[in-house]
Amino acid sequence: MNPDTNPRSPRQEAFDLVVIGTGVAGSSIAHTCRDAGWNVAILDSRPFGGTCALRGCDPKKVLVGAAETVDLARREAGLRHESGPEIDWPALIEFERSFTEGVPRAREKGFAERGIEALSGHGRFRRDGTLEVDGRLLSAPRFAIAAGSKPRTLGIPGEAHLTTSDEFLALRRLPPRIAFVGGGYIAFELAHVASRAGADVQLLIRGDQALRAFDPRLAARLVLKSRALGIEVGFNREARRIERAGDALRVVTAGEEGEQTSEVDLVVHGAGRVANLQGMGLEEVDVPYGDAGMEVDSHLRSVGNPAFFAAGDAAASGRPLTPKASHDARVVSANLIEEASVRVDYTGLPTTLFTIPPMASVGLQEEEAVARGLRFRVEEADTADWYHARRIREDTSAHRILLEEGSDRILGAHLLGPGSDELVNLFALAIQTDLRAPDLKSALFAYPTTASNLPSML
Repeated sequence: MNPDTNPRSPRQEAFDLVVIGTGVAGSSIAHTCRDAGWNVAILDSRPFGGTCALRGCDPKKVLVGAAETVDLARREAGLRHESGPEIDWPALIEFERSFTEGVPRAREKGFAERGIEALSGHGRFRRDGTLEVDGRLLSAPRFAIAAGSKPRTLGIPGEAHLTTSDEFLALRRLPPRIAFVGGGYIAFELAHVASRAGADVQLLIRGDQALRAFDPRLAARLVLKSRALGIEVGFNREARRIERAGDALRVVTAGEEGEQTSEVDLVVHGAGRVANLQGMGLEEVDVPYGDAGMEVDSHLRSVGNPAFFAAGDAAASGRPLTPKASHDARVVSANLIEEASVRVDYTGLPTTLFTIPPMASVGLQEEEAVARGLRFRVEEADTADWYHARRIREDTSAHRILLEEGSDRILGAHLLGPGSDELVNLFALAIQTDLRAPDLKSALFAYPTTASNLPSML
């Protein structure tokens, strides 16, 4: 019998909106629509709070903070990176947990206080458009999908031996030898933390370039910095299989130099993430999606079913970043409540890599500007001898700023070095509000700060 017409199916519970995902985007949409008087339900198959608060940005930055502290102390004392102060890893993880362990309960309490129906469980859509969640059947004229992301499946023998970034952030003990599979954000950030914590670290990168979201010239400088720290950065080393070798793990890679083997204690998955949409039954309700997320229009509405919206990592639009999720939530909420035609606008969306030192980017890369036929100049410099870097003995610092010829419009800003993670926000604001280079050059900044370098960078 068709389960959608089975008389024993659970009774439908009607809502104005059902949201899937309790992270930044999902929670914001739920609260905003509830404030508008809507009857809202929200569900999550994992602890309430989402990737950023529980398994990503926030706990990661706690670890980065500890790594920055010991790194600075070593540099100031003129010590090698493996000498001097050490990270107490178990104590650090316990401190990190103080930021994450209370989030699910606080998020659940917040939903209850606002009158939002919060459900824990995995939801699957049925052909009649309802959502079944652990024996309950929810119906609504609108659904917002903000289910976040999960590690990409690599499809290699021994994949079960991989440790996810989620699991790495909860390690009670840091193994002495670690291999990171991948060459993006996750791999580099966690590799820099692990190296500062005393582990022997290697990065196994499938292609010939790392950190493709950033300026390739600055990324190359960061690779050199990573190698100087003792991190082994291996290009053209695609992971083919992982094997148990006694108490250790053996990673077999293939590339231009043939098959190579590394023996380590831990292999961490840093090879990218995909939208967490599999098994949700979106096929049953004519909602097309892929690894990048739901296929949506510029209003974040599904191209296949107008009753469905997506936000954050679940939407195939823009980079999978927390600020993007917040922006998406505002767009979806406006289009739901006001039935407005609000479009996404990711102009001036910055991104930061929290290595040590950090690297940041906003706007166009040089190759993108060339492809668009723009006329521009590049203001660039190695700034390791500038005060902001020299005073803390940081030997890696540089920038590349793209300025449009004639208008002095800031097309892109690419930064590497101390304070880049904060300075990029000023460039983002300038791009978003159309401040030009002369405006920034004439601004007054507190001194000595990283921001006070800005006029000299232009």
